[in-house]
Amino acid sequence: MAIPTVLQFGTSRFLQAHADLFLAEAAPGARPVTVVQSSGDPARAGRVAALAQGYDVRIRGLQAGAEVDELRRVHSVARGLSLGPDRAEVERLIAEEVEIILSNTADAGFAPRPEDEGPTFDMAMSYPAKLAHLLRGRFEAGGAALQIMPTELVRNNGATLRDLVLAAAKDMAEGYRAWLKGEVVWVNSLVDRIVSEPLQPAGAIAEPYALWAIEAQPRLRLPCEHPAIQVVPDLGPIERQKLFVLNLGHSWVVADWLARGRAGATFVRDVMADADWAARLRAVYAQEVLPGFAAAGEAEGVEAYIETTLERFGNPFLDHRLEDIAQNHGEKLQRRIGAFLAWAEAHGDRGDKPQLRAAMEGQGQ
Repeated sequence: MAIPTVLQFGTSRFLQAHADLFLAEAAPGARPVTVVQSSGDPARAGRVAALAQGYDVRIRGLQAGAEVDELRRVHSVARGLSLGPDRAEVERLIAEEVEIILSNTADAGFAPRPEDEGPTFDMAMSYPAKLAHLLRGRFEAGGAALQIMPTELVRNNGATLRDLVLAAAKDMAEGYRAWLKGEVVWVNSLVDRIVSEPLQPAGAIAEPYALWAIEAQPRLRLPCEHPAIQVVPDLGPIERQKLFVLNLGHSWVVADWLARGRAGATFVRDVMADADWAARLRAVYAQEVLPGFAAAGEAEGVEAYIETTLERFGNPFLDHRLEDIAQNHGEKLQRRIGAFLAWAEAHGDRGDKPQLRAAMEGQGQ
């Protein structure tokens, strides 16, 4: 399989330990990625330059019950550019060479900004508005349609980005807008890997678990073949597993911790080291969560995912602070536990769920 030419917006340690690492492992020696720093932040210039020199990703954690602690060298990044001073080269690459555009912008990267209304490119624009201006050169040059693969944690991220780009291009030529909508391939995907710490000047520390679930569609081209990449007909079941197992488990643990007066643990791994606490979490999954998936006809693979999740929670190398998870706790409870209770009941699961309901009520037990 030929590795496509990739332009990547974002220098995050997540992409360094996820997509860029996958490309390096799939094709050792191939250097298909050009990384573009889209924010213009001069503080990140050193990281951009270091990426193309090669960098390390340290994989630390548990896998199938065994401790993993290994170093992997990544050479998939060919060059690093900054969108401000290097915009002409970025435009040339998009017009002439790029086959896939990846992104992992900051949390607010998709949010519209006042500058988006301007008629010409502005570094202060949102990422979708920048993309609306940058892709126009490809269309005008008659280049083949390319593929856009956002990895931001936004539901239906490809379709969402497409709609935001079209909104930003509302005053541009109708032919260009039709090309964006009908010819460019916008890919929905879901990514998952905890990347806990950066290395300097580039690189990161990450857990062994990794997932890049990609929703199938006509003309889809995979960036590479890798064990962590799954092509699925519908992202919904995988999204629900992540939200209603991994995220729900985090919020239940925090609710229990808050009910204890924030005592007994500092990190998620401390909970797993407490036999009684870990047993209660297992019981929540077995007695309250799994029946909901079974009622919805989505039980396949959930028990294995629960075991993987518990192993991830027990990662002895990961300092995942309960205090950090507790931020916006009420909102997270509604989105993770409240939504699960409603979803399970809507699919016919009316069994008692005392631990989850206690978490919603702020009792924690």
